[in-house]
Amino acid sequence: MGLDIYAGTLTRYYSHNWKTVVQQWAEANGYSFQKITPNGESVEEEEMNPAEIQTAVESWRDQVLAAISQPGQTPYTPWPEDNERPYYTDKPDWDAFGAMLLVAACHVYGEPVPPTVEKDWDFFAHPAVARLAEDPERTWSLFRGATWWLPLSDAIMFQGPMPNNNPATFSTTGGLRKELEWLNQLAWQADEDTVLRWSETEGYPTDGIIPASGEISKADIKEHTQYDTQSLAKFAFSMFWQAMRFAEQNQTPILLDF
Repeated sequence: MGLDIYAGTLTRYYSHNWKTVVQQWAEANGYSFQKITPNGESVEEEEMNPAEIQTAVESWRDQVLAAISQPGQTPYTPWPEDNERPYYTDKPDWDAFGAMLLVAACHVYGEPVPPTVEKDWDFFAHPAVARLAEDPERTWSLFRGATWWLPLSDAIMFQGPMPNNNPATFSTTGGLRKELEWLNQLAWQADEDTVLRWSETEGYPTDGIIPASGEISKADIKEHTQYDTQSLAKFAFSMFWQAMRFAEQNQTPILLDF
C-alpha cells in the first residue's frame, strides 16, 4: 500500500470529499482511477451522510480533548469541523518516509547516512532507526508509530481510538513542528523556501515519460531498485513540513492514509 499525507477536517476525510494527488493527476490527464487493496481487489467506498459524520467527529473530538486536558489548566479549544474547508494532501510513499527517518536517526547518533536505500525496504529494521524508535531519552512521534497529529501547540503523544474506533497513536502539530525543526537543524539547516521546493525538486527518479497518446511500453520504463537517501528524505520532509504549516494555519488535524 502507498502512503499519503492528509491535512484537513476529519468530516471531509471520512466523507471521502477529498482526492489524493494520484486521483487529481489522473482526472487532469484523462485517466481512470480506482483504489485497490494489496490483494488486487477494488476498494468500494461507502457513501455516508456528511452531516452525520460531522456530528460524530465533533463528539469524538470533544471527548479526546477533554481526556487529554490537564486538571487546573484551560481546556483545549476544539478545532472547527465541516465538509467544505480546504485540505492539503501529497504522496511521500513509504520509501521516502523511511529515508527521512533514517537521515534523522543517523544524525542523532552521529552515524554516516547510507547513500542509497532499496526499493520497498524495511526501514524500521535498520539499526539506527530501531534504536531511535526505542530510545527512552528521545521520544519522536514519527518514530513511535504516530499516524495522527491534532492541531494543538502542546507537544504530547498518546494512544486512543480513532473516530471509527480503530486504535492509533496520536501526537500534535506542535510536537511535529519541534521534530521537523530539529531534523532540519541536524541534517540540512535549510530555509523554508528551500524546504518547500524539495517536494518538486527531490524524490523518486522518473521511471518513464507518458506521451500525449497515453501509450507506453515496458521497454520504455527504467526499473529503479535503489533510491538516493537524501533526495527521498528531503522529498518526504517537504511534504510533512507543508502539511504541518497548513494544519497550523487552518487548525486541522494531519493524518497518514495508507
